[in-house]
Amino acid sequence: MKASDLLVKCLENEEVKYVFGIVGKETLDLVHSITDSSIEFIVVRHEQSAAFMANIYGQLTRKPGVCTATLGPGATNLVTGIGAAYLDYGPVVAICGQAGLDRQHKTSHQYINLVELFNPITKWSVQVKDSATIPEIIRKAFKTAELERPGPVYIDLPENIAKESILDGVPIAKSNEPKTCANRNDVNTVKSLINASQKPFVLVGNGLVRQSGEGELLQFIEQLNAPTAHTFMAKGVLDPKHPLNFYTFGFIEKDYVVTMLRESDLIITIGFDSIEHLPENWNIDKKPILHVHSTVAEVDDFYPTKFELIGNIKENLTLLIQEELDKKEWSDLPEKRQRIKDGHNIDTYVGDHSELLLSNVINALQEVVDANTILLSDVGANKMEIARVFQPENPNHVLISNGLASMGVAVPGGIAAKLACPDQPVVCVTGDGGFLMNMPEIETAKRLNTAMIIIVLNDGMYGLEKKMMLEEQSTDEGVYFSNPDFLKLAESFGIKGYRVENTGMLKETILQELHSNNIVLIDVPVRYQ
Repeated sequence: MKASDLLVKCLENEEVKYVFGIVGKETLDLVHSITDSSIEFIVVRHEQSAAFMANIYGQLTRKPGVCTATLGPGATNLVTGIGAAYLDYGPVVAICGQAGLDRQHKTSHQYINLVELFNPITKWSVQVKDSATIPEIIRKAFKTAELERPGPVYIDLPENIAKESILDGVPIAKSNEPKTCANRNDVNTVKSLINASQKPFVLVGNGLVRQSGEGELLQFIEQLNAPTAHTFMAKGVLDPKHPLNFYTFGFIEKDYVVTMLRESDLIITIGFDSIEHLPENWNIDKKPILHVHSTVAEVDDFYPTKFELIGNIKENLTLLIQEELDKKEWSDLPEKRQRIKDGHNIDTYVGDHSELLLSNVINALQEVVDANTILLSDVGANKMEIARVFQPENPNHVLISNGLASMGVAVPGGIAAKLACPDQPVVCVTGDGGFLMNMPEIETAKRLNTAMIIIVLNDGMYGLEKKMMLEEQSTDEGVYFSNPDFLKLAESFGIKGYRVENTGMLKETILQELHSNNIVLIDVPVRYQ
């Protein structure tokens, strides 16, 4: 048995179904071992996409997604996707081929120190120096990637180690991680703090979604009568129609939730990760914070914690809702909620002949998709509009990269979403700039028959950058580009293509294709307000 065979047996022990990547000389043994296993090797067109796929797959399944690349440029191409997983808290294990140990002490073809390169953007970065340690390294890698806060791990596999013959070696059995929860004194302290407040406001982050605490959140806020808003990555934690759902916060401009925060006397953050939105942007008055999370709060002058309730969020919320928490009397909550709803253009009726303004496009999409649809948002003006307007009925059904916020994630992410959730419709919304960054993955989708709808917002420019340039520099230089004919592009890949002229055509096309087995590209000549 080769060392690479043992490594793959360890991956099977971790219940890995897919490995995303591109083969190279230094990963020939690894990929050969994968193809001889129960694991499917997904050949991609760029290593960045492999890392994006592993990240989205990990976020949806809550098990580490796995990607691989060869040394040198193959590994460096993973960096953006691994960085995205690091700042979005996506569990990923990346395994790269590397030069043999016999030539790492000198300047050598394509050799750079990848362990050091990946160290700042991973939870753990390690090189396999002895094939006997492979079972320990793989078990530790998956355990580390899954633990709160989850994130990527990098494993460096030298070519000579992968080829080694070994007599024995078995995977290390998986173990369940214990759930920690607060003690009685902590719960009493939190109870006193909440009961002493008059107007607590709840902010929810993706940490709650990662620990499946939506039901406990609902009981908690109803017991308090506390208005609640969520971050971009926590969309879907509350029913869109619930009277205490005050929608999304985290916008630099026109963040209507901030007014409510300034009126409150206690901000309760639950699973909130400051990587999504720095407190200096929303806690202007430095209101006291009750921090409920699995990990301690970031030290921040604008995040003055009165108390930190640390441990499993679901378990700690269960403890809190068993207490006698005073119901709060906020005034005019329905009117305040309506102001936020109107400000965000939520549930705005879109007629069939409405022009293709960005908010109309997102509202039209909202009208026709069902509750099981998984929506992938690329980064750009569309991301901000989806965060404001689109209201999913379930958590983890709108995936927005809001940590590293890298363009190009939507199409590879859509492929991963369909592999993770094959029975659910997948829709990718991307600007033309982000789409063309990883557009070749359409071939991957076609080869794998991962049905999805790709909505390309076609305006020939970087829209957010144009807005910022005009505001800060009084010029719009450097933001324009030209595009190919997207219908001919779709035809060249052998997929269906549509060009729509109004919202009625857009809705009709989505309804027609949402539950089909087709890969569909919709060219939307979008305009901005």
